[in-house]
Amino acid sequence: MDRRAFMAAAGAAAGTVLVPGQAEAAEATGRGWPGSVVRFNILSDIQGDLDDFGRALDDLRSINPGSAGLGIAGDITSRGYDFEYAEVRATLDKHPHPREVAWAIGNHEFYVPKWRDPDTLAQETWPNGTTEDSLFRSFFRFAGRNTIYSETSFGGVPVLCLGTERYAKYHDPKLWDEVWISDQQFTWLERRLAFWARFRKPVMVLTHHPLPNTVSGTHNKLYLSDYLQPDRLLSILGRYPDVFLFSGHTHWDLNLSDWVVRRVVPGTGNLEGFTVVNTAAVQVGWMDDGKGGEVSLGGAFNQGLQIEVSPRAVVIKARDFTTRTWLKQITVPITGRLG
Repeated sequence: MDRRAFMAAAGAAAGTVLVPGQAEAAEATGRGWPGSVVRFNILSDIQGDLDDFGRALDDLRSINPGSAGLGIAGDITSRGYDFEYAEVRATLDKHPHPREVAWAIGNHEFYVPKWRDPDTLAQETWPNGTTEDSLFRSFFRFAGRNTIYSETSFGGVPVLCLGTERYAKYHDPKLWDEVWISDQQFTWLERRLAFWARFRKPVMVLTHHPLPNTVSGTHNKLYLSDYLQPDRLLSILGRYPDVFLFSGHTHWDLNLSDWVVRRVVPGTGNLEGFTVVNTAAVQVGWMDDGKGGEVSLGGAFNQGLQIEVSPRAVVIKARDFTTRTWLKQITVPITGRLG
């Protein structure tokens, strides 16, 4: 099955899905804009490193005690077992955290099929009796919703989560973790971005997989084909200068110069582009090996972001949770100039 056939087959299987209460909540928050700065945090790639996750949560409490929300850009678990989700929830409950948490799905949420049981890796007999539907059900139970995509408000700032609606290998044996997005999700994204543009609000978009040729690591051949429909996603995001896309997956260091970039998409009419941000990782860091691949940084690695939204700008700060120090920050003006 080639990619075109795969997408057609998956599209036929995908039904219309709704997020209950989403429209009502969005309409309500659209009527106003907080006069003060809204601060929230974004992490990604916990992947079973619950000790570092706890350290990050503790540090976030110290630097941002009134946080409006926490976004997790995928790879919540190491494999997607229900007991692993429960361990993440238990860790979250043991440490201070904001009430609003937005979860995006990652590729590690689909790795149960590689295992015959939690202690026995058996990739040669994939999927080892695990169904695709069971993996999605586990995520939905944990995240408390019934769609992959969702909208959350962090103090009035809209946060949209995107993600794959099919695990590609179930539909094409030549594929693995590639992201497939339904027409419904694309339509929803278009409508939400258009809605918030009318209110001239910046929109935060969380997705696990990075878009090619954007932030650190995405020029590497390992990350050039993560999306089956990259051009369609880029064409939607690229229309809006006040969109901020946060992606994980690479685990690349926030000390790199291209941790934040502006991506201009030809044909969208937006010559300023939109902002793309690397979320780094909680679990472990990786770097270019100089041969077209990558190698682990080793040692302690635990990084994430703090976002500060005011009526005129968005400040993005990179944080090292191991040393409890700020690494760098960048200020991006809001073109709509609210207020």
